[in-house]
Amino acid sequence: MATYLGTHGSKIQNYTTNPDNPNQGEVWYNETANTIVFEGATTAGSWSTGGNLNTARRQMAGAGTSSSAALGFGGYLAPGASSAPSALCESYNGTSWTEVGDLNTARRGLMGNGTQTSALAYGGNAPPTSAKTDSWNGSNWTEVNDLNTARQQGGAAGVDNTSALASGGFTPPSTYQTVVEQWNGTNWTETTDINTGRYGVQGFGIVTSALICGGQAGGSNYYKNTELYNGSNWTEVNDIAFERSFGGSAGSDNTSGLIFGGFDDSPTDLRTVKVELWNGTNWTEQADLSPPGGFLAMAGAGTATSAIAFGGEGPSNEMRTATEEWTGAGAGLTRTFTDS
Repeated sequence: MATYLGTHGSKIQNYTTNPDNPNQGEVWYNETANTIVFEGATTAGSWSTGGNLNTARRQMAGAGTSSSAALGFGGYLAPGASSAPSALCESYNGTSWTEVGDLNTARRGLMGNGTQTSALAYGGNAPPTSAKTDSWNGSNWTEVNDLNTARQQGGAAGVDNTSALASGGFTPPSTYQTVVEQWNGTNWTETTDINTGRYGVQGFGIVTSALICGGQAGGSNYYKNTELYNGSNWTEVNDIAFERSFGGSAGSDNTSGLIFGGFDDSPTDLRTVKVELWNGTNWTEQADLSPPGGFLAMAGAGTATSAIAFGGEGPSNEMRTATEEWTGAGAGLTRTFTDS
């Protein structure tokens, strides 16, 4: 990383206001405040171990606003496509998971969004592939109007149980969906299709500013491409670095998010630990997930600076209860000294 000393030398600059984007190691004199200011080093993002789920599962959906406030629901309890789906729902407080009210319809590969007190669960495989939608009010799930197109393993975005976007997914026997639907609190309405039909995608955002990436179509066709939604149209932008499907994701809109884990069917990254951060233009690799061997079909929630990854299937096909908490990179520490 370039430092101020390396590019400008040791001369201290005079400013009337502090610079907007100071370099690491930069020192300047603020004439207005009569202070000497030093810009310290930034801190890298990192994962730490959180409390385990009560019940190990994969292909859950997640909702939540941070690493200390999340909801995980649905999924299935054992390896293999024939495993029975789950209706279990657990709530996380930053330390431990607590079982709360079950979904009305058990399903795996479902989509979800929202917060601990206002969430939406939709689609999935019951079996068969479902169009069911459940709304969470912090205490109970209530069945509301179905999706127009039944699907599983699609992308999800939305802030609460009144606003959601369901993108792509899979409808047996062989349809890789491009269909996108928007939820207004009462009904689902079809909106602009994504450009590439796929399932097992990573997605995050809100109904006017969303992102999907990765995923697959068929047993070996894995994708790196990323699409952004502006409330009207989907636009293809820069690819993720590592092709993956069935990873976890967290993010606030189409300018800021995180993807982690997943599956790319290669000998080296069968259950990947790779993590990537989106800044609105490019993806950059971040610190790997902590558990060895990585996660397949894990769930996630939160933002690019405070996220949670939980559940999934490990490298030996074991169902996992593990939870990882993400703390994003910190800004440089600015120290101010008064010139007295």
